[in-house]
Amino acid sequence: MARTSHNERENRAGTFFLATLLLWLVSVLFETAFNKRRELLFILAGCCFYQTANWVVRSCVSRDPLFVNTSVSLLHSTVTSSSVVFILLNLWLKEDYKDVFEHSQLVGAAWPWAYKALCFSCGYFAYDQWDMLQYRLYSGRIPSILVHHLILLICFTLALYRNVTINYLILTLICEIHSIFLHTRKVRRMAGIRDAKSVVVKIEWVLNWVSFFVARLAAHVFITAKLIIDASKFEKGIELPLALFGMAGMNFLNIGLGVDLFGTFKREMWTSQSNRCRE
Repeated sequence: MARTSHNERENRAGTFFLATLLLWLVSVLFETAFNKRRELLFILAGCCFYQTANWVVRSCVSRDPLFVNTSVSLLHSTVTSSSVVFILLNLWLKEDYKDVFEHSQLVGAAWPWAYKALCFSCGYFAYDQWDMLQYRLYSGRIPSILVHHLILLICFTLALYRNVTINYLILTLICEIHSIFLHTRKVRRMAGIRDAKSVVVKIEWVLNWVSFFVARLAAHVFITAKLIIDASKFEKGIELPLALFGMAGMNFLNIGLGVDLFGTFKREMWTSQSNRCRE
């Protein structure tokens, strides 16, 4: 009986998030077709690209839904973090980096390739939301991963519609550098490489922790602080409340991720130590 009730709650959660995803898709199609926002086609291009990657992994490597999903997530983290680094490096080479953190730059402008990169990444989050709903790769009454994707889709899409805070959102995607190591760890474990004392795993954990604190935690705290400091510079409207809401959600999820990561790290180290003692 309890199990049935649990499944019913998960089904209701799945139905809710599927409905929001369909509403999002209708909104994007309407904006693209009827308002002639052709630049938003990069969102659909992102959806198609990552869905194609899903089919390739499923056909050529493994049919395990979790492995396929994680592999495509690793691809997204690699593509997105490379795009962000390319955009910032391009600014530095053109000597446009001096005013990179000016309010007018972060809110009202879009660095070269930033709009397209944000559209493409937005397409991934829509694809990933669909993939997790399709194969039920979530758990809990209110699945945090689905909430995370919904927050990103709302914030990214509204910003793209209004063409504001594009550069702010590009900076938030620096966290995808850390996601590379998160997904690498999952793929490694699914491939059967689990010896916590091996050099490869130790290096992976070092990079995991360093990128978590620098590329995720510190970067998002900096962006939140910047929003608060520049609050008076925002015009009246939805931009500031939405940005603060989005960053509050991201920081909250980052804390939860850090706690989970520490628990996983302790568990892996303890398991490895226990295995060595038995030997």
